[in-house]
Amino acid sequence: MLNLKIIIGSTRPGRAADRVLPWITGLAKQHPAFTAEVLDLRDWPLPFFAETFQTVGDPRDPAYSDPAVRRWNQRIAEGDAYLFITPEYNHSVPGVLKNAIDSVFASFAFRNKPAAFVGYSGGIAAGVRAIEHLAHIAIEAEMVPLRSTVLIPAVGGAFGPDGEPHDPAAPVAAGIMLDDLAWWAAVLQQARQDHPLPPATLRKMAAARH
Repeated sequence: MLNLKIIIGSTRPGRAADRVLPWITGLAKQHPAFTAEVLDLRDWPLPFFAETFQTVGDPRDPAYSDPAVRRWNQRIAEGDAYLFITPEYNHSVPGVLKNAIDSVFASFAFRNKPAAFVGYSGGIAAGVRAIEHLAHIAIEAEMVPLRSTVLIPAVGGAFGPDGEPHDPAAPVAAGIMLDDLAWWAAVLQQARQDHPLPPATLRKMAAARH
């Protein structure tokens, strides 16, 4: 089965992510393609990004500047696909989420793996601008961001007492997103196995030495 990492992009007290998480995690764990693990950034107090190639140490077995960063890179490397749950802060993602992605440094652990997004907000925008920004960040991290997303506006009243969304379009969007994520994860997993290709950065460095 494919290893899906569900990353919660908010850590602030009273976060609305806790309304979204049980529903989307339940769907992901029911999907026949995935084994799903939640990575809550509250449990990962990563230092503010300050890595350099000097702090990484041996690139074949990076040490990093902090043991938490090393563990984070190892956990991300286990994933075949990623599902980010994010609110929108000032037209973008929370700083802790950007920092977590930046901290996957030198391991290329996100490379050539798909990413999907669930966005939410208290208003009508439903985190769409954060997702647009996050897709650009994902590309730079060498992930493959998917078009199919789940958007939850007015999140404070979006779920009933049973934890299910009031909007009947939400589970349809979630099913499409998870199916797309599974398809891309399987294709890219096979491609990584059949045709491994070093990251462009490493190929440029190798070319400069010759």
